[in-house]
Amino acid sequence: MKSDKEKETVEQQGASSLPFQKGNYMIMLIGIALIIAGFVIMTLDKSEFGFGFLGITLGPLVAFAGFMVELYAILKK
Repeated sequence: MKSDKEKETVEQQGASSLPFQKGNYMIMLIGIALIIAGFVIMTLDKSEFGFGFLGITLGPLVAFAGFMVELYAILKK
């Protein structure tokens, strides 16, 4: 039977074995929101075949920024 001290260390290991902290997950949610916003912006372009400013410039930049935020959230310690 495990002592109380051993139980505490097992519980601490279980909590710290998560790959990311709460802050990482919050940053990931922001990144996902930016990616979705970028794709929505691309769909709002009224130019033929989406070749306007929204479809060619702004939407992809916002989506790319979302992917960069995701990369930061994964690499953040």
